[in-house]
Amino acid sequence: MAVARRAPAFDDQSEAYVLFRRATWFLDRRHPGQAAHLLERALALEPGRNSIREALGRALYAMGQTDRAAAQFKAIVDDVPDNDYAQFALGRCLVRMGRTDEGVGRLRLAAALAPHSRLYREALGGTG
Repeated sequence: MAVARRAPAFDDQSEAYVLFRRATWFLDRRHPGQAAHLLERALALEPGRNSIREALGRALYAMGQTDRAAAQFKAIVDDVPDNDYAQFALGRCLVRMGRTDEGVGRLRLAAALAPHSRLYREALGGTG
């Protein structure tokens, strides 16, 4: 007889959430290496959690690991195509990786999804 599995909780009592909160503290203080280490552990515990993927992508991008950051943001947009920030971040990664046309397409999509975002408009202005 198969036992139904309960989805793990992602709250202040879960190990993944505690790791995530510690990691975002490091990320906010510009320590992306420490943040990435904790976020990788959190993502292993909660592999489908987009909030962890986003923070890990930000940390990896800050560390110059653009290809790994792009993979995190791509996983988010594959899961939630209308996530404007993930589209924006993926676009920035692709531009940095020299895939300018593809990156600008993502930046345009982000701007279309959130037309009032000054950040997205400014990013488009810097790509031609």
